[in-house]
Amino acid sequence: MFRVRLENDTIILGYISGKIHSSSVRILMGDRVKIEVSRYDSSKGSIIYRLPHKDSKHIEYSKDSEDLKDSEYLKD
Repeated sequence: MFRVRLENDTIILGYISGKIHSSSVRILMGDRVKIEVSRYDSSKGSIIYRLPHKDSKHIEYSKDSEDLKDSEYLKD
């Protein structure tokens, strides 16, 4: 069970769905998730997907961004 803060700053109780649990996806504090809110109790929901981080190391850089990164590094 996780406490999940929605975009409208509402906090609900999120349970891990069976598919996430069976595939052993790790969810940690600060992770962004997709959640289905229960139609019967709006204070509970099911976590169905873990979204990738924006600052993930799997980002591919273009040559221009690498040159910019190098020039910023030399300034420091």
